[in-house]
Amino acid sequence: MKIQTGEVQPVLILAIETSCDETSVAVVKDGSEVLSNIISSQIETHRAFGGVVPEVASRKHVEVITLVIEEALAVAGVQPEQLTAVAVTQGPGLVGALLVGVVAAKSLALAWGKPLIGTHHIAGHIYANRLVKELRYPNMTLVVSGGHTELVSMQREGEFRIIGRTRDDAVGEAYDKVARALGFPYPGGPHVDRLAREATEAVPLPRVWLEPGSYDFSFSGLKSAVLNVVNQSKMKGLTPDVAGIARGFQESVVEVLVEKAIRAVKANQAQQLLLSGGVAANKGLREALTARCGAEGIELIIPPPVYCTDNAAMIGAAAYGKWRHDGSTPLDMVADPGFSLEKWSVGAY
Repeated sequence: MKIQTGEVQPVLILAIETSCDETSVAVVKDGSEVLSNIISSQIETHRAFGGVVPEVASRKHVEVITLVIEEALAVAGVQPEQLTAVAVTQGPGLVGALLVGVVAAKSLALAWGKPLIGTHHIAGHIYANRLVKELRYPNMTLVVSGGHTELVSMQREGEFRIIGRTRDDAVGEAYDKVARALGFPYPGGPHVDRLAREATEAVPLPRVWLEPGSYDFSFSGLKSAVLNVVNQSKMKGLTPDVAGIARGFQESVVEVLVEKAIRAVKANQAQQLLLSGGVAANKGLREALTARCGAEGIELIIPPPVYCTDNAAMIGAAAYGKWRHDGSTPLDMVADPGFSLEKWSVGAY
């Protein structure tokens, strides 16, 4: 786009993320510069229930969405008339939570006369890496979160092909279930990560590789193995070695994730390996991937923790690419809790 002076007008996207239990709004410039990224977390509310309660999450989004939008604009120093477009997470996620963001985004787009960009949540996690460093193609992304564990190949900007995924539990879900079995409160993943790194020895636990050549994952068997160790200790009147179990569990998870990611990079001749999703904040995984990629000569990009968990800046980064290639989304767009990443790819609409 050009303005009358002949200078290139920046693309300013107001992005909204409400897929689960964070209400977040950001203003992102040209897909990589974060002018604001406001996050209102519901963790303390859901901790009392031991996990996210969808109805409660939706109500909390309704309570704060307007305030978070106003704060994001104020921190960015941007007026609505300066915006290029309004982006929002269309899916996947909790349908009630998604609806709050979608309705808010549609209302703003109509009121301000701005285009709407429906955005894929996992594409956002992947493009959080764009906020750190310029992406080169082809690349490979290891997506690790509470609801997703996938290996995603991108041959060019916005073109996603899932080559591996979990066949049962997502890795973040497995962390939370194991944490609960070990007596930790929600969210349990950070507790397991911390204890695993403090333990002197690991309780031996299995690695699930599946059939030769597969890039898929499976964590339900590992979770069951942890429960067996805990129950057997209690049946013998012993106190479970919580730290050793945490370390054994984390070592098993990390070894499989790292090995399959490295194999996928090599097989697909990827120029970069990206780490994305809430579990990307796990220090054990970050350290293991950094060491292995260093030894293999693979360029690794890992976002800082604030861009690993759900946030709107990542939605703005992903929406920028969609805007450049496909333009806006029709206003009759609906929230889609089962939204397909591959269908959201460039040219899929």
